[in-house]
Amino acid sequence: MRPRLKLLAIGCGPRPQQYIQTCPRTTTLSFDRRRHISAYGYTQAKALVYPKHGSPADVLTLHSHAISPPHSQLITLRTLAAPLNPADINQIQGTYPTAPPFTSTIGTAHPHAVPGNEACFEVLSAGSACKDIRKGDWVIPRQTGLGTWRTHLQVEEDKVMRVDRDRLKAEQVATVSVNPVTAYRMLKDFTKLEEGDWFIQNGANSGVGRAAVQLGKMWGLRSICVVRKREGTEGDALKQEMQELGATVVVSDEEVMEKGFGERVKEWTDGGRNHLGLGLNCVGGDAGMAMAKVLDPGGTMVTYGAMSKSPLRVGAGMLIFKDLRFLGFWISRWGDGLPEEKKKTIDEILGLIREGKFKDVPMVEVPWSWETKREELLEAVQGTLDGFRKGKGIFKFGDT
Repeated sequence: MRPRLKLLAIGCGPRPQQYIQTCPRTTTLSFDRRRHISAYGYTQAKALVYPKHGSPADVLTLHSHAISPPHSQLITLRTLAAPLNPADINQIQGTYPTAPPFTSTIGTAHPHAVPGNEACFEVLSAGSACKDIRKGDWVIPRQTGLGTWRTHLQVEEDKVMRVDRDRLKAEQVATVSVNPVTAYRMLKDFTKLEEGDWFIQNGANSGVGRAAVQLGKMWGLRSICVVRKREGTEGDALKQEMQELGATVVVSDEEVMEKGFGERVKEWTDGGRNHLGLGLNCVGGDAGMAMAKVLDPGGTMVTYGAMSKSPLRVGAGMLIFKDLRFLGFWISRWGDGLPEEKKKTIDEILGLIREGKFKDVPMVEVPWSWETKREELLEAVQGTLDGFRKGKGIFKFGDT
């Protein structure tokens, strides 16, 4: 249980309950919403932490600590929403190229790291030297590795970027900087696609895939969307859902591997007269190469994931006779290197969300309040690891 905090109010009675009941000016701020602040201005916080790399179930613990009032350019943040991405799990396991730092800044006996790269935060308080960020603002991490799976944190002002919260939900802001931005940059940066051109992608019902479908549709592009085969009505429902998002053609991963798939692509592209110049690959292996085979000469295959954990085996003919380009894209490196361009892209996508032109990815909310137990949080992490979930997992913070 959190220690009970004492509120003092002259002329309003000795107990917090009486303070709320008899002081009309404070009725909009319930005691529960204020209780994470101590009498001395310290913010009580909890964080998932790990002391070493390993299986999340073995290394993650829930750590409680206190955050002092901010000064200078420091800001204290309350987490509103934080997604659970596969890359976050890989960082805990130690299999990802980057990872949050191991430090003792939150009062652990030995250095620990806080997982999580995406989130939407509310600014609770700001130091006197902060220039651009004020109490009540919504902010997101400027770079990866901030450590977002926690109720509160304190960072320098330049570690986050402010977003306009108007007509947005916290979960929309929390999930904008990775998947939608990845899709946007891959469609824009690797080859020139004109209105009416085609692209092909696997993992099309993923967060990146759904974003690519919607953005491509807005920009006049046509898409061949490859999804994992599902039987019966489930497969039909997914196909309809993807078409409603803007997909031109939806096929299963088994269909792509069939011998006559190239001829079907020619039919869709008017005998090959419509340009199919871009492939977006998050699967790899033979499934990825099956997509590459139907690209036009001079086409580009961009790989941003490897869910099959199998390599792309590129035949010499694809390089010599078709002059295909095989490139990779890592959103973390791009965003950390070009923070201002990242901010522009995020603002544009959030603008589309406000206008109702861009739909959220399906999400499964995982409630996190002050009383939430470690076991409940680990169950959500395990769900991301196993992949058995109807939508993107996201921590939704309540009374913290």
